[in-house]
Amino acid sequence: MQISNVIAQLRTTDISASIDFYTTKLGLTLGFRYQDFYAGICAGNQMFHLKLVDEMDPSIPFVDDNEHFHLYLQIDDVSVFAAMLKSKGVNFVKDVHETPWGTREFVIKDNQGHTLYFGQVEDEGKASKN
Repeated sequence: MQISNVIAQLRTTDISASIDFYTTKLGLTLGFRYQDFYAGICAGNQMFHLKLVDEMDPSIPFVDDNEHFHLYLQIDDVSVFAAMLKSKGVNFVKDVHETPWGTREFVIKDNQGHTLYFGQVEDEGKASKN
């Protein structure tokens, strides 16, 4: 047996607004929508799912309090992507910065409060050692 893919799921209280955020603000594409409660968002050749729920995702405060993330999206050019998001009015939790482990990253929140990191590997040697 070989695992071919891993798919994360984010919970949302407004699936239409979440689809709009990920497609309009972030420029990702809608892979599918199933009725009014489930959808897949394509990010490059990867996908994550959105599921409609009645209450805010209970992991959001825990992630906030402990500097975790819900999704980490690796991209080719952090500065260009950050500038594009800023031009679309996306608010940043943390602007583009270099990390001790050899990446350049920035942090935003989606329309539901999920923490999204965007990162670019700057130093392959440093990133693979840490």
